[in-house]
Amino acid sequence: MQAFHADSFVLPLPPRHTFPMGKYRLLREMVEQQMPDVRVMPALPATDGELALAHDPGWITAVVDGTTSAAQQREIGFPWSPAMVERARRSVGATIGAARAALFGGEGVAANLAGGTHHAYAHKGSGYCVFNDVAVAARLMQAEMHRHHRCLLRVWVIDLDVHQGNGTAHIFRDDPTVFTLSLHGQKNFPFRKEASDLDVELPDGCADDAYLKALDAALAEAWQRQASAPPGLVFYVAGADPHENDRLGRLKLTLAGLADRDRRVFDRLR
Repeated sequence: MQAFHADSFVLPLPPRHTFPMGKYRLLREMVEQQMPDVRVMPALPATDGELALAHDPGWITAVVDGTTSAAQQREIGFPWSPAMVERARRSVGATIGAARAALFGGEGVAANLAGGTHHAYAHKGSGYCVFNDVAVAARLMQAEMHRHHRCLLRVWVIDLDVHQGNGTAHIFRDDPTVFTLSLHGQKNFPFRKEASDLDVELPDGCADDAYLKALDAALAEAWQRQASAPPGLVFYVAGADPHENDRLGRLKLTLAGLADRDRRVFDRLR
């Protein structure tokens, strides 16, 4: 199995900034130490043309040239810098690399160790997300599948981050070839939700049993609704923030509950 990372590109954030940038390096190091069968490799940067598959050209230009407004930077949560641009490109590039490995490389499954930038819209960034890695990679894999095999690639996005994937839902809202499922905290960010194809909102304090029951029901409904046109590729946003010790998550999953969540998703996909 291959896993892609971009943790060499660290943003110069102000002191006491709330974003835990160092977690990505720690995760990579732990994977390298404890999972020798996983081939960890650096991500290539996404090109402007690849980004344009899911993003407005004006937004790409503003980010690359550093002409985003102060309000746009506040909505993202990062100050602009060349390092921010490079990291944003490589966060998308890691998901592209993983998708290619899974779909065309014989892997079946691959990972981005720092993906899930699901708050980015086509025309703006938000919530620490500059570009939407899953949206770009999904559109690119559809294009490559058509070019190589002359067939339509149907895609699912299963988003189990504690926050709704509002940017992803908005980008694909009128696209019948991409099915979006989001299981998230009802009262958590973003406070104005978008409409996914299937949304499941969870109350504060939701623990293992209730969460896993809701997940099973959502996966069963998704398969029932898509039985006539099953996906050829699935992006799983496996956020760790439903964990009970996440200071902003507001849900109460244990470590065992998170592991069981992941097993259920992979079992269903197999």
